[in-house]
Amino acid sequence: MIEFESISKSYGKKSVLENINLKVESGSVFGLVGINGAGKSTLLRLAAGVLRPDDGDIYVDGDPVYENESAKRKIFFLPDDPYYTSNINAAGLADMYRAFYDFDDGVYGEYLEQFKLSPKSPLRTFSKGMKRQVFVSLALAIRPEYLLLDEAFDGLDPLARLIFKRGLAALVADKKCAVIISSHSLRELEDISDSYGLLDHKTITCSGDLEKDLEKIHKFQAAFDRPVAREELGFDVLTFSCTGRVVQIVAKGNERELAEKLQALSPLFVEEIPVDFEELFVSEVESRGYLQ
Repeated sequence: MIEFESISKSYGKKSVLENINLKVESGSVFGLVGINGAGKSTLLRLAAGVLRPDDGDIYVDGDPVYENESAKRKIFFLPDDPYYTSNINAAGLADMYRAFYDFDDGVYGEYLEQFKLSPKSPLRTFSKGMKRQVFVSLALAIRPEYLLLDEAFDGLDPLARLIFKRGLAALVADKKCAVIISSHSLRELEDISDSYGLLDHKTITCSGDLEKDLEKIHKFQAAFDRPVAREELGFDVLTFSCTGRVVQIVAKGNERELAEKLQALSPLFVEEIPVDFEELFVSEVESRGYLQ
């Protein structure tokens, strides 16, 4: 388990994170989401022990992470823009990380082959997506107990994303690895995450079991023979949009009770539409004052 206890971080006078409390269990894939600049990368760097929190502590299996080599050996952090030297190739990259981690050459070779990447070609000759594929292969070959991924799907084409998601699923199943993954590709996160946290206003404003929380939110579309205002609904909504006389709402609550209140307004029709992770994220963020 990785635990964040009352974590705060500032850069100079600018506060970035305040009072972060979070637990991610082993064998879990945790989707970390938030708008640009919310502090996701900072939180991952703190978890990896790259940065030191101003307040609070981060623990891996009960041991503090910062300046703790034994704890850091359990963690692999893949940043959004990983460093590599100008002439290094995929084989040389493996040599560099093999000095610190138990490295599975067979797994590395398997993923390089699936991605159709040459281990001897310099990384500087690769496209952005190809470089990302190399580092994704590296992360899966290291097989860490804790894997931290920042914008993991950035630059990956649909086939590469599928290979990566299958690799993550296998790693979690085989190694009981705990994965914290930040991405703006929420539809990809929904495929692999079992839990999530929304980083907003410098802290985790909501978190939990992704499937259960999606079941708590309902999206309805209804048509009326007259304009309908938000205030007429008789219940609180996360989002409300109106196009002509067709309205769409997203709300938390009992599905049947919400439908009954909509029916009380005598609509021409009402239908419920499935809610995905992207809509959950947009609804939560919009309800806190963005996108208005």
